[in-house]
Amino acid sequence: MSSAPSPLDRWYETAGVRGGVRRIFHAETEQGRVFFPHSLVAHLDHPEVKALAPERIREISVRHLYQFLHSTTHLETRVVNGAAEPVANGNTGMHFPSALRMDAFKVYCDEGYHALYSLDLADQIAAVTGIEVPDVDYGGFVTALQDSGRRLLPEDPLLAGQLQAVVFETLITAVLNEVPQDPTVVSTVRDLMRDHAKDEGRHHRFFSAFFLELWARLDRPRRILAARALPAMIRAALDWDVEPVRVSLRLAGLDEDRIEAVITDCYGKDAGISRIQTVSRSTLRLCAQVDAFDLPGAADAFASYGLRAPEDTDD
Repeated sequence: MSSAPSPLDRWYETAGVRGGVRRIFHAETEQGRVFFPHSLVAHLDHPEVKALAPERIREISVRHLYQFLHSTTHLETRVVNGAAEPVANGNTGMHFPSALRMDAFKVYCDEGYHALYSLDLADQIAAVTGIEVPDVDYGGFVTALQDSGRRLLPEDPLLAGQLQAVVFETLITAVLNEVPQDPTVVSTVRDLMRDHAKDEGRHHRFFSAFFLELWARLDRPRRILAARALPAMIRAALDWDVEPVRVSLRLAGLDEDRIEAVITDCYGKDAGISRIQTVSRSTLRLCAQVDAFDLPGAADAFASYGLRAPEDTDD
């Protein structure tokens, strides 16, 4: 990574934080559009939810956007910047070249900006629509991701943090690229997601290359532990946090029994596994590139989370 061109070489000219514009939500121009692609909101297709009044369904869609935006602020600042900072400041216990360290600082700047404009758009939409942002913990993704690291790499928290950032940054681009393509979504949301995806495309390439540098610096015992931890981290990053969904459904008027039925049907153990396999394809290929699947216990660990080696997936 130190000798090859970096995806962040033109950061001063291309980064959103350097030259991007603030996206402003104008309700009057967005009539008839949704706030998040309905195909990506599993519970909107549930019979209990479809039976609700249209205005309640619209509120659920808006709250799903709030969850996505607020979760982004947590993940960018606590997971990605939590990993970028020790790399940037040379506190990883490993030697990385100065160019890579400066790139880590560029990522750090980007992610703070992504968190800011995600929170900004959520606040704008709440003010214009009158649909409040529920007072819930949107950091469930982070808790799940960090718990997987503490459980599987208890003696190596720094490595756990680096792997969590690699996982998230090689997954997020696939998700962000879906929303701008949907013409049914309000344009401000699509524009913001497109802005975010441009930066994250560069971050994807940076963290993919960083992972190879990191892996090369691990001895075999640490590689084995890392390979066994990666599938749990992938699932933690992709399994939807259901507590904000539960609160949203309660605000929409569903009773507890119906809420639990929706949660179980839409977010149960095997729900959405094919989508998870598809979204995680780039991350799985990166694992295969370093032969992670061939290490003792790794293939079984991936299989236990419903994840398959990339040679077993469809292109």
